[in-house]
Amino acid sequence: MSAESLSARSRLVHDALRAAGVGGEIVVLPDAASTAALAAAALGIEVGAIANSLVFWSDGDPLLVMTSGAHRVDTVALAARIGRGTIARASVEQVREATGQAIGGVAPTGHPTRLVTVVDEALAAFPEIWAAGGTPHTVFPLTFDELVALTGGTIARVD
Repeated sequence: MSAESLSARSRLVHDALRAAGVGGEIVVLPDAASTAALAAAALGIEVGAIANSLVFWSDGDPLLVMTSGAHRVDTVALAARIGRGTIARASVEQVREATGQAIGGVAPTGHPTRLVTVVDEALAAFPEIWAAGGTPHTVFPLTFDELVALTGGTIARVD
């Protein structure tokens, strides 16, 4: 699919991917894949290979956690591992303000400003991972190393 035919949000993601040297193409799915399980089923891959974008609020700022779709984030343990006071789930409004994207379609890039990001070390086990492309209907492939470079993320165990 050409970048011109993508939604405005997905075009921002596409452009950020190209600027970062990530070549994966954004794929538009016929049905919304707003959860890791739905995205994995639509792509025919393991749920663990989905790089789930979760926005939290930590010490007064947004924190993006790119977690394997097979994991739940242990916010207390993660806060201790990365030296944060607290980590709490961001509200719908906070997610939209921080990313410009809706819950269920938050990409690891294409935000108004770069977010502090943690990348789940478990994603390194997959040669190819998939992340949301800015809407619940869009996804794109990349490698673990590309995800870390794209986000400037800190690698950590999140569960």
